[in-house]
Amino acid sequence: MSGGAEQETRPQRQQLLRVRGRSVAWAPPLLLLIAIAVIDSNTSGEFRIISWIVLVPGIAAAICGVRGTAVFAALALVTYIEVDAAWPHQDQTGLPDFILVAVGGALATTACAVRVREERRMLHMRDVADTTRRTVLRPMPTPWAGLDHAAVYLAADSEARVGGDFYDIQPGPHGTRVLLGDVQGKGLPALDAAAALLGTFREAAYHEASLATVAERLEVRMRRQRQYVADLGEVPDRGVERFATAVLVGFPPPGAPGGHIEVVNFGHEPPLAVGPSGVRPLPPGDGLPLGFGGLAGPASGVPPVHRVPFTPDETLLLVTDGVTEARDAEGVFFPLHERVALAVSVDPGVAHPRHLVELVREGTLRHSTGHLVDDTTIFAVRTAAARLSP
Repeated sequence: MSGGAEQETRPQRQQLLRVRGRSVAWAPPLLLLIAIAVIDSNTSGEFRIISWIVLVPGIAAAICGVRGTAVFAALALVTYIEVDAAWPHQDQTGLPDFILVAVGGALATTACAVRVREERRMLHMRDVADTTRRTVLRPMPTPWAGLDHAAVYLAADSEARVGGDFYDIQPGPHGTRVLLGDVQGKGLPALDAAAALLGTFREAAYHEASLATVAERLEVRMRRQRQYVADLGEVPDRGVERFATAVLVGFPPPGAPGGHIEVVNFGHEPPLAVGPSGVRPLPPGDGLPLGFGGLAGPASGVPPVHRVPFTPDETLLLVTDGVTEARDAEGVFFPLHERVALAVSVDPGVAHPRHLVELVREGTLRHSTGHLVDDTTIFAVRTAAARLSP
């Protein structure tokens, strides 16, 4: 990492030690140094606290950079010499405390250097993880392909910051296709499978006229991914072959008869259609997850395509099991349907994708007190206003 790494690190650890954008991390150790010197100068020779000045570089090591910590270590040593020398010889603390302050300052500076190095490494890894996630979950303009949309992704592993949840919108000559899914497992192995499925979806959803064919391509891709992992000799998490639940949705192209969408559900939580008239679940996940289609009997093993009524004023809410399986302190699952229905009944404007996603996000975090046990994705789409106009 470049020489600016320490500057990048400091804003992360000193957000509460800034005044008008300027760092004041130097203030606590400086005030402590002055306080110890003043108090020691105004006490009797029987109660000397000048050796406490060793705390100054220790505090600086926790909140300042290496250079700042070294400066405070030197200041502490000089202050100790000056204050201690001001006392009569019989009251001086002498060489033992001098060694204590000198060694304490050196150790504090070394500890600070180790801490800053680890912070740089952590920020670098976080940047790599964020870049990887943005590559897989690509940013999408809004509205896009005739759809307004909003999404929130929360990784259960806050250190890894990546996981197996995935979503995307792919416009094409045969309509706009939407995909949301959840790969079994967490971390980079799950992310690898999610990236493979998204790559296949982006190509198949554009070129294939039939949503059933897109679904078949996704099933084949998941099987190929599992075989690839097996050929590498990698052992899946908990010894279970990797699979993915998913929901594939097709919106009709402009000019085609509307009032409906097509849905293929690979064993996933059914989406909710949210509108002024209320909340209704779409068909349940009657198919096996991606990767297990061969167990169903037919050659393709792909779930059926459901043609579902869907009005222009409705929003399609898709979530992963990080939402539906969020539990409170008593082990009760998050009541997604009930919370959304109540909010829409009070304010129909909640059905807007942005508001709906924020509602579910806040509700999930509050219900689980912020302790997510699985990656959590909330994705909402609806027909854009421009597309609604005649």
